Amino acid sequence: MARIAGVDIPDRKRGEVALTYIFGIGRRSAQSILTKAEVDWNKNVSEWNDDEANAIRAIISGEYRTEGVLKSEVQMSIKRLMDIGCYRGLRHRKGLPVRGQRTKNNSRTRKGKRKTIANKKKATK
Repeated sequence: MARIAGVDIPDRKRGEVALTYIFGIGRRSAQSILTKAEVDWNKNVSEWNDDEANAIRAIISGEYRTEGVLKSEVQMSIKRLMDIGCYRGLRHRKGLPVRGQRTKNNSRTRKGKRKTIANKKKATK
C-alpha cells in the first residue's frame, strides 16, 4: 500500500480512484494531480514507481489542504457560525438540517432515531 498524506491508499485501484480515499481530494482534483505528476489516470497504484509517488506526494502537500488541516478548518467554520448565532449556526446547534431541507417527514440522519410521544390519557369520570 502506498502512503500519501498520512493515508494508506489501496494498491489494486486505479490512481484516479485511489487518491479519493484522501479526505479533501475528489475525482476532479485527483485527475489534475495525476496530470501534473504526469502519471496515467488508469495506472494502478501498485504500478507506480517511487518517482511518480513522490511527485504526487509533493503536489498534494504543496497545493492542497487535506485530512487534519481541512477537518479542523471545517470545524472552525461551523463553530464560527454557531458563535455568531446566525440561522445556519442555530441549525447546527440543534442538530437539524442546515441547507433548507424539509424536516416533517425526512431528515432522520440529522435528527437521530425517532422519539415517540405518547398520547394524553383521557380523564375517566
